[in-house]
Amino acid sequence: MDIIKSIKIPAYIVASFWIVKFLEDITQIDLGFLGIYPRSFHGLIGLIFWPFIHGNYEHLISNTATFFILSASLLFFYPNIAYKVALYLFLITGIGVWLFARDAYHIGASGLIYGFASFLFFSGIFRKDNKAVIISLTVAFLYGGMIYGIFPMYPGVSYESHLIGLLAGIYCAHQFKDYVASGEEVEDDIIYYNDDLQNDLTEGYRNLESEKFKYIFKPKEQEIESDK
Repeated sequence: MDIIKSIKIPAYIVASFWIVKFLEDITQIDLGFLGIYPRSFHGLIGLIFWPFIHGNYEHLISNTATFFILSASLLFFYPNIAYKVALYLFLITGIGVWLFARDAYHIGASGLIYGFASFLFFSGIFRKDNKAVIISLTVAFLYGGMIYGIFPMYPGVSYESHLIGLLAGIYCAHQFKDYVASGEEVEDDIIYYNDDLQNDLTEGYRNLESEKFKYIFKPKEQEIESDK
């Protein structure tokens, strides 16, 4: 994925953060009630809206650049798995907050930010290839200070979403460590299926072939007993 494509979706999402905040100002309605309220039925709606709602402009500004850079990095460096990883982080972090966080409305994209940073960092550790390690070290250098956010040091800050997001990123980094990150090589978009069969009846498999499927027959060597 080229850099233009990798920044489009993050730009749209960040724009939606600001639109939601502007709507709050225009309507004078605090949308914090759409956040995650743990272990409550009405708090389940927050599993959909929690990243889009921010307490104030300071909260929003602090999340805007970091979310944009980390999510764009995920799309650029891991285009083949980025959407799946982002979905996992969104679901795991949201559900984790609903299950384990303290009784309060949890809002803001910080949980996803910690998930993105954690995934990018630990992917380098689990994959052990040069490119992933460089990404990992860069994230550690730029965002290493975020580690303090997983501790209950600041009132009014959902350290639970930070911590759960970080753990979700570690899980996803390990879960997807064997997936092709980028530049997947598939010749002419054809999937080849290999099998070892013990007979030489190949004609029956020809009707399985199509533009997307080619069958490669590899019979096993058979022992031929000589007549005595």
